[in-house]
Amino acid sequence: MGVVPNRGLECLALDLPELACNAIQFLSQILVSLCDNENAMKVAQSIDKSILRSMRAKPHAPVVAPRHFSELGNPDAVRKALSRLVKAGKIRRIRRGLYDLPRAHPITGQTAPNIMATVQALMDGSHAQWQFTGAYAANALGLSEQVPAKIIILTDGVPRNVSLGKLTLVFRRAAPRNLLGVGQRAGLVIQALRYLKGSADMPKHVDKLRKTLDVDTKKSLASLTPELVAWMRPIAQEIIRP
Repeated sequence: MGVVPNRGLECLALDLPELACNAIQFLSQILVSLCDNENAMKVAQSIDKSILRSMRAKPHAPVVAPRHFSELGNPDAVRKALSRLVKAGKIRRIRRGLYDLPRAHPITGQTAPNIMATVQALMDGSHAQWQFTGAYAANALGLSEQVPAKIIILTDGVPRNVSLGKLTLVFRRAAPRNLLGVGQRAGLVIQALRYLKGSADMPKHVDKLRKTLDVDTKKSLASLTPELVAWMRPIAQEIIRP
C-alpha cells in the first residue's frame, strides 16, 4: 500500500521561505518604528531642555510664547514641549499661549507674573505702540505702592481686555498726543505725573524722580518737555534740573 502524500505539509514547506521573509519584514518594521519613536523622544527632550535653558538664562523673569522658539522646531512641536514643561511643573502657563518661569517667594510660594514682560509678550510682533498709564505707571517708578487689579495700557493698536487670573489688562486706544514718549521710560514718567496730578505728595514725588531717574531718561524728558501740557512743564523742568 503506497504512502499518501500530505498536501498540507508540502504546501507549508513551499511557503516557509515566504513566511520567513514576511516575518523578517515585520520585525524590521517594528525595529524601525522603535528607532523612530526613540529618535522622536530624543528630539522632544532636546526641545524641552533648550526652552528651559533659554528661559533660565534670562536675568529677568521672562514671559514667552511659542513663536519665541521657532528655531527649535515646528510650531506644533514647540507647543507640545511647552505643555510638557507645564505638566512637569518646570514652567507656568499664565494664559493660553503665554508662559513664564516662576521664582520662589517666601510668602506666596511663587512670584506673580511680570506684568511688564507679559504685556511685552502680548504686543510683540503687533507693531503697535503701547504705554502703561494710571496707578501702574506710578507704581513702576516707585511713586506708589498700589498695584491695581485693572492695569490700563494706552495703545495705537487694537483695544481689548486680557484677563490674568484676578488681574485685568485693559488696552485702551489713545490719540497720538496721549502717547507722548511712548516706549520710553520718560513716557512712563509723563503718565505717572498725569495720574498724580493734584496729589499733596507731588513735591516728594518730583524730588524722588530727580534723584533716581537715569541720565538718558532725563535727556528724553527734557526733549519732550516743550510738548507737555502747560501744568506739567514746570514739574518736568524741576525733575530734570541738575
